[in-house]
Amino acid sequence: MAITRRELISSIAKTSVPAAVAMSVGAETLHAETEQIPVPSAAVGLLYDASICIGCKACVAACAEANDTPPDTRGDALHQSPSDLNDVTRNVIKLYKPEDGSLSSFVKRQCMHCLDPACAAGCPFQALHKDPESGIVSWTAEECIGCRYCTITCPYHVPRFQWQGYNPRVTKCELCSTRLERGLRPGCTTVCPTGAVIFGPRTVLLTEAKRRISNNPGKYYQERVYGETDNGGTQCLYLSRVPFEKLGLPELGSESVPAKTLRWQRRLYQYFALPALLYVGLVQVIRKSLKGHEEEAHERERETGLRAQL
Repeated sequence: MAITRRELISSIAKTSVPAAVAMSVGAETLHAETEQIPVPSAAVGLLYDASICIGCKACVAACAEANDTPPDTRGDALHQSPSDLNDVTRNVIKLYKPEDGSLSSFVKRQCMHCLDPACAAGCPFQALHKDPESGIVSWTAEECIGCRYCTITCPYHVPRFQWQGYNPRVTKCELCSTRLERGLRPGCTTVCPTGAVIFGPRTVLLTEAKRRISNNPGKYYQERVYGETDNGGTQCLYLSRVPFEKLGLPELGSESVPAKTLRWQRRLYQYFALPALLYVGLVQVIRKSLKGHEEEAHERERETGLRAQL
């Protein structure tokens, strides 16, 4: 059965408009999601001031004790001295010491507890999830399938996977959430002799960080707080005398990693939208044409008694 050009255009329009509207709404939703990241109502976190850290590593030992993790003595079989975050180490102190003799600095590394965590966004079964009130990013063993996507998507390379044992786990700082439930502070903040790391509500920590910057002009790098807006904002905030990227804190901009991913998805949707809509329209036209052909074939069969050929 023949179809005219007018019928073809009309069919494509009828099928394409609803699909276009749906895709447009989806794009607008994605756009809305990337505009502003809400801060949890009772967000807590850490403020670490690298300028007053003496590198004693008391926080490393306190973290291991608080989380009941075995001491990492794999370096020399005697001392607890992990060189980086690993399958049993959730908190570590590292040293940045340039060869030219310029300013050096210690740095405390643990989970940043991002406002929009890439690890949770990349987890297919939500084994990593962000508490809607405290904002703490936690890991649930029962939901984890061991895909290790979280170790890839995290821009800070924080989650670590246990490769040994029959039931390997993902290891990361959870701000000693079990201690918080008992009214205690995270282990690392209870032993620091200089107060380089403190715990509290994110709003209070941010105010304190800006107070230190205001009271010490020229002391801190760029006179800004890392984590206030970086990567969409984090609940672990940093002050430093040296560039943040030297301490392993990449310059990611104010847009979170998941938001950037959604932005690229929107662009892909835009590029593929027209071909997809044309395909949907043509499928509908073909189905309509085949239906008309079948009706005509049945009519001729009734008139002639002969079955129509394909």
